[in-house]
Amino acid sequence: SAAALLVLAAAVGLAVALGLLPRAPVNRFCAASNNQTGFLCNDRVTCVLASQVCDSISNCRNGEDEQERLCGDLPHSLPGYLVFRCSNPAYWVYADQRCNGMNDCGDCSDEMGSSAACPPCGSEWWSCSPVLYEYCSCVPRRLCQDGVQHCLSWSDEYIC
Repeated sequence: SAAALLVLAAAVGLAVALGLLPRAPVNRFCAASNNQTGFLCNDRVTCVLASQVCDSISNCRNGEDEQERLCGDLPHSLPGYLVFRCSNPAYWVYADQRCNGMNDCGDCSDEMGSSAACPPCGSEWWSCSPVLYEYCSCVPRRLCQDGVQHCLSWSDEYIC
């Protein structure tokens, strides 16, 4: 009976290895640099930023971040944690582009509103109503007092 169990275990292991039996899903969520959403490579060490998945550059040693089953039908083929849906259902961005200060959705839904749930402007940003379409409610402090109006109120030139 012990030999039979050993043969059965070997057969199940072989069937799983050959893909004949379903494997338990692998959790690939990880926190990349600056605590941003990432994709965990097969080595279980490398965490690739969400926006680096399916970008035609292999960031994982074995290229699993560029595999057809992951990248074949964007964004539908991506795990949900890698995707942020913009308020316009026709648009999406990678999850690490949410709350990055840039207007990636084109309507600021990735930076403002309840679905984005972004914190207030950080220390590297100045809170204002931007003039440029590129920003939503904060402009980079590096643009303060640069002689160019970035805030409707001109606060980036006179107060910031």
